[in-house]
Amino acid sequence: MFRYRRWTALAAGSVIATATLAGCSAGDDAASEGPVTLDFAYWGNDVRAEMYEESIALFEEQHPDIEIRSTFLGFAEFWEKRQTEAAGGGLPDVMQFSEQYLRQYGEAGLLLPLDPYLGDPLQTDTLSDEVLALGVFDGETLGIATSTNTFGAFYNLGLLDELGMEPFEAGTWEEYNQWMAEATTAGADAGIFGGTDWTVGFRNFELQLRAEGGNLFTEDGQPGFDRERLTEFWEQGASLRDGVAVSQQRLEELSPLTAFDASVAASELQWDNFGASYVQNLGVDPEQIALVAPPTLIEGSKDMFLKSSMLYTIAATTDHPDEAAIFTDFLVNSPEVGEIFGTNRGLPASSTQLAGMELGPIETQVQEYEASITDRLGDPPPLPVSGQGSLEEKFRQLGVELGFGTLTIPEAVDQFFIEMDVVLG
Repeated sequence: MFRYRRWTALAAGSVIATATLAGCSAGDDAASEGPVTLDFAYWGNDVRAEMYEESIALFEEQHPDIEIRSTFLGFAEFWEKRQTEAAGGGLPDVMQFSEQYLRQYGEAGLLLPLDPYLGDPLQTDTLSDEVLALGVFDGETLGIATSTNTFGAFYNLGLLDELGMEPFEAGTWEEYNQWMAEATTAGADAGIFGGTDWTVGFRNFELQLRAEGGNLFTEDGQPGFDRERLTEFWEQGASLRDGVAVSQQRLEELSPLTAFDASVAASELQWDNFGASYVQNLGVDPEQIALVAPPTLIEGSKDMFLKSSMLYTIAATTDHPDEAAIFTDFLVNSPEVGEIFGTNRGLPASSTQLAGMELGPIETQVQEYEASITDRLGDPPPLPVSGQGSLEEKFRQLGVELGFGTLTIPEAVDQFFIEMDVVLG
């Protein structure tokens, strides 16, 4: 019986602005004497939870004086709960973390600087300088990246065989829409669609902006787009919301599975580390899943980039920073953890963790995919602005309302810019 708990969602807390810190500072004390308990929080699903519980059991066996108490939520609910905890000064000791929130929590002083722990107990000779840089904010290391990943397009080859079609490769977003329409028409009798409305995705918008030479936000935290550009982006989904893509009502019925997980959509645009979860949820052989580059706005552009699939951070208020650092090192560098997770968290960045893996078909496919798109990889975008995570969630929510038809595009654009003005101050 697993010891993890899946919390029910809480109402979103206010945006973090300031925090009063009362915990131990880094390196002040040696490891605590006697047994200690660390709270560990992550986002994910039941598949990831089983992987973590297996890893935690192994850690506790190797460190009998440290107990790990873990909880998990879906991505959006995870950050709602962290906001509530941050306002009350009660963040978990160790957190699976997203780069979207690194600046926000770093500016508020909520994360423990890890520099005093680098090398011992946090091994860093297993990680490249580029990977270590992904967790740095304002000159301090606040997080350790587990892995890198990039965006991709997944295809269910079994469904496409039924439709007599091949995956869509090497084309524009408009051509992808045309491919989706063809797949939806071919799958009408079986209830199969070409895909979902990709204009719901903030990252798809980012790909288009980067193809034009921009980013979602500039280095100084200003928007990299105006109302007209956002309007143009959402208008690209009009035909998808008019029957080409899986309807929003159907998506709600399928939740928490995605339409791709449920074999209702033949394609899905997502980070490449989702491959392992797709295989698990679909219950198919990895060879039935194809991973290729997403559509592009401008051929030859450097619209893609490698990012940290996730990081691990330690709360500045932790009473046990040394033990938290030991646990973080285990999650990042343990060969056994690498074997347990595969590419569920992305292709491991740690050389020791990668060495502990026996790359299966899906892991090999991810590795080969990342090697295949190097000509599209540009410099990573600026570190996400404070509140970018909440803006991404707002973008998704507005996309959902567009799907239901409860908002017009001009209304959605107005709401997003009002929210962005508030978040960016």
